[in-house]
Amino acid sequence: MAKTCNNLSAVLQGLNDLRMEDVPIPEPEYGEVQLKLLSCGICGTDVHLWKHGGIGGLPVTEAVILGHEASSVVTKVGKGVTSLKVGDRVATEPGVPCLQCKKCKAGRYNLCQDMQVIIPKYCGSLTRYAIHGADFCFKLPDNISDEEGAVIEPLAVTVYACNRAGIQMGDTVLICGSGSIGLLCLLTVLARGATTVLVTDIADEKLKIAKKVGASHTLNVKGMSPQEAAAAIEGILGEPVDVTLECTGMTSCVSTGIYATTRGGNVTMVGIGNLSMEVPLGTAAMKEVDIRGILRYCHDDFTNAVKLVASGKVDVKPLITHRFPLEKSLDALKTTASGVAIKVMVRCADN
Repeated sequence: MAKTCNNLSAVLQGLNDLRMEDVPIPEPEYGEVQLKLLSCGICGTDVHLWKHGGIGGLPVTEAVILGHEASSVVTKVGKGVTSLKVGDRVATEPGVPCLQCKKCKAGRYNLCQDMQVIIPKYCGSLTRYAIHGADFCFKLPDNISDEEGAVIEPLAVTVYACNRAGIQMGDTVLICGSGSIGLLCLLTVLARGATTVLVTDIADEKLKIAKKVGASHTLNVKGMSPQEAAAAIEGILGEPVDVTLECTGMTSCVSTGIYATTRGGNVTMVGIGNLSMEVPLGTAAMKEVDIRGILRYCHDDFTNAVKLVASGKVDVKPLITHRFPLEKSLDALKTTASGVAIKVMVRCADN
């Protein structure tokens, strides 16, 4: 069924235990394709799995290959696959929904309770070869590079977040956090027609990048209380914001969003932080500020992410700040964890 042949992979064996190993090259089964990985972006999720041995209450119980932000080329096609052929370059949507429950059948498969994410079969793009369900592979046009293709997955997150937040033309938007997701949210809200976007962070270097890629205003909130940050934001803009996209997962930033958002607006929580937070819900209730969560994305979000990059309306290239070969995957994780990078990219292909 499988053979070993130069399939170098970044295998998480346990807490803080990442090893570069040669693993069997998987063969595609019905509905699957075999992929040769091209580029893979490092996500905070990868770092959390490496440092903590799990995420969101889901522990890693057996060895898994890290990485899920990937571009690949199809090298084999399994039976029943008609949408792809050998040679197609694709971006892959990680995770396997059941496709049988009510949420899946309603088209909201991102909410599937049986969604499998941290599984040995499909969880792993820091490798030379992998298999994936053909239905969750999205063709990349020729004008999207391998690295840009690897950013499609996190961009799909921000496309879905903007849909949930209801970003409209002319909106004034607050983005808390100028990491990779915060900056991708910035690019996405600008593509949707938001006219004024203020980005906050506690790192001036990241705020400089936010300004470079289109932020109307930036604000370093280091040392500020949520009320002070909200007052500073309103002082800069002259009014509260219509929508806040909270991309840090920090309780203080969620609170800032509630204080800074106009009556009848919403705070959409894009970042994942503590599952229990103490925030000013009474203030949100009195202002009718909706608090919305997001979980991953669905098919159309991925498709639209590809279209945004292909059309040139979203340029993700300035966000790629560091590059490593597959053999240096541990260094890529360490660089991401250090906070000095925006998007770290690993070149998986051996040529």
